[in-house]
Amino acid sequence: MDFDARRVLQRAGVTEGQRFILGPDGAYDVQLNRFFRELPEWGVRSENGISGYSSDIMLVCRFLHEARGGKSIWEIDGEDLRAYKHARLEALDPDDRIKETTWARTIAALDKWVRWSLDAQLLSREPFRYIDKTVMTSQGPKQMRVNAESLPGPGRVPITFLSYEDYLLWRDVGLRGFLPDGTRDPKWRGRNRDRNALFADLLVCTGMRLGEASCLLVPELPPLAQGRGDFHLSRAITKRHVARTVFSRRRVLRELHHYLGFERDELVQRHQATGVYAEWEQPWLVRRANRQALVVEGQRKAWPHSEIGMEDRLRLLSVNGRGLPSGPLWLWLGEDGRPLKSSTWQSAFRRANERCAAFGIDFDVHPHTLRHTFAVYMLGLLLRQTIRAMGMSEDRRFTLAQIKRMLIGNPMRKLQLLLGHAHEQTVYQYLDVLDEAQEIVLAALAEWDEQEAGLDPFEMPAEADR
Repeated sequence: MDFDARRVLQRAGVTEGQRFILGPDGAYDVQLNRFFRELPEWGVRSENGISGYSSDIMLVCRFLHEARGGKSIWEIDGEDLRAYKHARLEALDPDDRIKETTWARTIAALDKWVRWSLDAQLLSREPFRYIDKTVMTSQGPKQMRVNAESLPGPGRVPITFLSYEDYLLWRDVGLRGFLPDGTRDPKWRGRNRDRNALFADLLVCTGMRLGEASCLLVPELPPLAQGRGDFHLSRAITKRHVARTVFSRRRVLRELHHYLGFERDELVQRHQATGVYAEWEQPWLVRRANRQALVVEGQRKAWPHSEIGMEDRLRLLSVNGRGLPSGPLWLWLGEDGRPLKSSTWQSAFRRANERCAAFGIDFDVHPHTLRHTFAVYMLGLLLRQTIRAMGMSEDRRFTLAQIKRMLIGNPMRKLQLLLGHAHEQTVYQYLDVLDEAQEIVLAALAEWDEQEAGLDPFEMPAEADR
């Protein structure tokens, strides 16, 4: 009898794009893979988060099989974890060693698996030792229970960001194919330079996460006539499913509409003519859409964007007046006319880093680096707006203690909301933020537009890790 792997996986509840692990003998561990399927119910909802946890657990399974006598993860104990920690953090080859942040994620993945397995009654006891630890929070000291193999807190990991001038250099050389002196490189053979640079601009001027920016729909793009770019990020695509609004600079909004009306439109029409969209698998055909919701063929009720997850967004196709598919609603498209996923953007950033390195420009930029860049840059602009609002001189020099006192009243709140963090203490690394007034953010963005010719409207901290 022929073996139909797809049907077997479907019976096991594995959906399209779902990550799963096969054992060394090709066996499918039903319970372990059920854990991956149920991660969203246990607080890990983003595609990147699920991918990271899956990879971490897979590497643990591989280590147990190869270095711990063929054990399965269901037989792991504290000694195995200590051996894995030593192998990962103290490998003889420096290139094989992982960062402390990667180990922290591994521990988080294993701890999540332990709690899930105990709840599912697949483990009778905790396989690792846990200890009580006192940590400082914004509410004061707090007792937390942590894995004994967690690394001792060395203090905050320095954030990595670029000055805006360095960002422009990285973008133009790495993504747009320019030479470091600003002239075009005649040897450049890359494609989609403008699209890729625009995506990076969107990240650096809004602070969106990679997953949030990459799965935007065309109807979610703010109207150009509005004059300001307020993106309403729905709970279906944000971390922890908390909706928020972020604001874009006018220049970036204009370029987004230019991409939509020219480069993207030409691409869609070309592939529409070849019948690509008529062959789309299991499409949702969209009759009409606005910034809040859309209506799908065969459904009478509007479908709010807040309820349309990543996988469903990939299936959305608009239809023309004759009811025929006329193109994806997914904003960012590849050369084949199909939606670009997060992994494609990560590859584009990696190639940009390699190209910069060839010219002696030592930048290691990731999509999250641009989120940090936005946070630090926006904080400086917001501070300037606040100083003006309080009638102080911008030339006056402030100590860190004075700045903190100036921010008391609603510290960290505005930056927390812009970045979509659940807790204020997460943005302590940026120093903290201001009050809730939307006008302050919009004024700061306007100043960013006005000051771009001069690159930096404020001086970046020289001592920060870049």
